[in-house]
Amino acid sequence: MAPADLKRHIAYDIGAARLTTRLAELTGASAALAGFSRLLIDPNRGEDDPTLIMRISDGAVIPGNARAGADETAARIEKFWRPYRRACIDLVEAALAAGQIPVLLGVHSFTPTFRGVARPWPCGVLWDDDPRLAHPLIAALRADGLHVGDNEPYDGALKNDSMYELSSTRGLPGALIEIRQDELATPDACDAWAERLARILPAILARSDMRRIERFGSRADRGVRRS
Repeated sequence: MAPADLKRHIAYDIGAARLTTRLAELTGASAALAGFSRLLIDPNRGEDDPTLIMRISDGAVIPGNARAGADETAARIEKFWRPYRRACIDLVEAALAAGQIPVLLGVHSFTPTFRGVARPWPCGVLWDDDPRLAHPLIAALRADGLHVGDNEPYDGALKNDSMYELSSTRGLPGALIEIRQDELATPDACDAWAERLARILPAILARSDMRRIERFGSRADRGVRRS
């Protein structure tokens, strides 16, 4: 494939690693980063997701994936997907073992346009049935003057993905923030977003409902999608 494709969204979430690393530094939070391209395998999809290894992505043929059969898929799961998911689970279980209720925030980025249509949101918050983190985070970002997508540009309920396994099925507060890539075009811009979140999150995390396990279930288990 063309070298330019390796710098596109099909290869990785532009700006997400820088933002996550800086946010962890500012807040003292733990963070897990995959460290490999989703062209190899998507670390946040479920192990049984048919899009785990993409043959074609946004019009680009992925040569190394075109003939990836069951054995190759299993090898990539074992070498890349499973260690990343295990690292995430270990962080959650370490917090629980220490008597803490971890609050889980996934960080992703999205393209400014999709299929020729401009996306109006500089950021979006994706969530399943548990509103404890999503609702106050959306409200705080809107109070900061932003047009925030509520389960836009994607739906937050996806069977067996990272949020489903790490928070939804465990009754832990969790959500995923998506930031439009033009908002993360430079290191300074990524740092500014990290500083915004570091300013907003403490008041949300101090809420009493963040300090308990509460099982809301998952829309993914009921086959319900938000309109």
